[in-house]
Amino acid sequence: MGFVRRQVVTAALTANAIRPLPGFRAGIPAFFAGWLTGELAPHVLGLTVADAAAHATGSRRDWRGLALAGLSGAGLAYLVRQSRQAVTEAEDALTEGLGVDYVEQLDAKPTPAELATPWRQIANPFAFRRAARRAGVEVHRDIPFAPYGRRGLLDVYTSEVTPAAGAPVLLQVHGGGWTIGNKDQQGLPLMQHMAAKGWVCVAINYRLAPRDPWPAQIVDVKAAIAWIKDNIAAYGGDPSYVAITGGSAGGHLAALAAVTPNAPEFQPGFEAADTSVQAAVPYYGVYDVAGASGLRTAELMRDKFLAPVVFKKSPVADRDVFEEASPLLRVTADAPDFFVIHGSRDTLVDPGQARAFVAALRATSKRTVTYAELPGAQHAFDIFPSIRSQHLVRATDRFLHWHWNGWRRERLAAGAEAPRPVGQE
Repeated sequence: MGFVRRQVVTAALTANAIRPLPGFRAGIPAFFAGWLTGELAPHVLGLTVADAAAHATGSRRDWRGLALAGLSGAGLAYLVRQSRQAVTEAEDALTEGLGVDYVEQLDAKPTPAELATPWRQIANPFAFRRAARRAGVEVHRDIPFAPYGRRGLLDVYTSEVTPAAGAPVLLQVHGGGWTIGNKDQQGLPLMQHMAAKGWVCVAINYRLAPRDPWPAQIVDVKAAIAWIKDNIAAYGGDPSYVAITGGSAGGHLAALAAVTPNAPEFQPGFEAADTSVQAAVPYYGVYDVAGASGLRTAELMRDKFLAPVVFKKSPVADRDVFEEASPLLRVTADAPDFFVIHGSRDTLVDPGQARAFVAALRATSKRTVTYAELPGAQHAFDIFPSIRSQHLVRATDRFLHWHWNGWRRERLAAGAEAPRPVGQE
């Protein structure tokens, strides 16, 4: 019966990864049940096949368990194929958002190896920190940028190929529902990848709710941008070029920071500081904290979690506070270039929020807007290297290098001194 029980659990997890349990209340357990199964589908498939083979060669075969193992194997193989589609979905999104000739503006076109499934990297998905050290990535840890103890610290990622000056900068904002999380827990595959190519990457902490309610979180992100402008040259970074990224709550903060440059309401005591960014890549972000999109899921998030825990305000009496905090409602013609990424099966943040935000950007912004909605992807799919996350790391790399090269050309055309190119493998 142990074999049968294992196959029942595996089959249930696989089914939930393919089609997560619906509903607001079911969203959190559906995420935890489906996230690891979906991103580790090759590994779960291998274990299922091995378990079934060992049982089939034994003296007491249970055909119920073997049948379940067969169904799970088919479902897991489907998840693997779906994950591999991410390379096509991301490339189609970049082509649609940036133009069919965008690859001509890269330092080098992506090779077949860069577009292939990175089996070697995902074989042991939790060993990526050691791989980064082998790639020469160095982390300068726990640098103060705000007077809040541990919550006011940041890390700077550089590598042996980081230039002495003029490197583009990528700021990573962690997620965690504005209430948990740390700078060294999220965005690591992307930061390590970009640092190994010469970028200077910065990962920040920020104050967390409910101890420090909104807007402490966005104030700290703005303070970190101001710190970068003043200090990043010491690490080889170009303070005039900052791109921002983050996932979930970090995606919300990254998007909001991008569409509210120099907003005085989010810069108390440093109103004169430049907090503009040149590009934004939010992953599975929250864009509608006011419920303005009409999505029932957004209204429930606002009423059941954001209002009592993060904002500690009434969404009725203090509606303007929620509207000011919604990237969806802060889009202007001067918004920077965006690459918005979301999963089609995200049960924590409705992909409808991303679609509404992208529609608002495309209707208003003068800059490019790229949107990739990944088939079958759950929330937090990029925490560790997987088939899907590695394809999106490379797609984000292409977007950022495309943007960096275009920004340098614009600087040259305007008569300003352009930084030297940063290597792209």
